[in-house]
Amino acid sequence: MIQGIGVDVVELARIKEMLSTQGAAFVNKIFTESEIAYCQSKPTPEQHYAARFAAKEAVSKALQMGWSGVFRWKDVEVQNEPSGAPKILLYNKLAEVLAQSSVHVSLSHTNTTVVAFAIIENR
Repeated sequence: MIQGIGVDVVELARIKEMLSTQGAAFVNKIFTESEIAYCQSKPTPEQHYAARFAAKEAVSKALQMGWSGVFRWKDVEVQNEPSGAPKILLYNKLAEVLAQSSVHVSLSHTNTTVVAFAIIENR
């Protein structure tokens, strides 16, 4: 049974601006060390940061708890399967709350925009 769905759209220019103006403060607040290493290894890191930011936002919306709930930025990590497909890893209280659930995510992008769609499904 579906517990929640969420979608988020991010303009690449917005993330590029955040990276330019806030730099490490923005990156370290939002992303895990693994996500940072992955994004920084790419020719266009802003595109990968934007995708991960959108995925985290989509998961937060699927939780249907708002920002006052258990959601913390670094408790949602986007990794890639060997095939390249994105997958969500959860940590801390969020992992406990969703222990009996699966989180599915789909990411897509153009040259200017990233979209993420998340579904939380009860197992």
